[in-house]
Amino acid sequence: MLKDFKEFINKGNVFDLAIGVMIGGAFGKIVTSLVNDIVMPPIGAINKVDLSNFFISLNGIEYPSLKAAKDAGAPTLNLGLFLNSILDFLIVSISIFLMTRALMKFQQDKESKEKECPHCLLKIPVKATVCGHCTREIPVQET
Repeated sequence: MLKDFKEFINKGNVFDLAIGVMIGGAFGKIVTSLVNDIVMPPIGAINKVDLSNFFISLNGIEYPSLKAAKDAGAPTLNLGLFLNSILDFLIVSISIFLMTRALMKFQQDKESKEKECPHCLLKIPVKATVCGHCTREIPVQET
């Protein structure tokens, strides 16, 4: 079992996944800062309100800020923080979508420079006249 675990850890996919998780965590912090420090302040300035301080006290007592309500131990619905989290999620989702889309386009461009060998069915360069896998001659296709 230890040998199998060692083989599993030594595979490149595990390290790729670990690196992806670390980069994702750092990217999440950047997006959170973008939302809290760049995007939300102008939105709050329009309404002359700090949206991260937008909350509803469930005990019926009004508090000047979310911090004051928390310090008093009051139960609250933190709507502003929830909106920040939704905006965080949307920015991360759109960013990941755009990066994935660019990667897929790059892979499609690479694949468009390849064709399939009619004999062994493996991918070969479009300009190849002999298959590098089965070494058979590739018939020239007229365009």
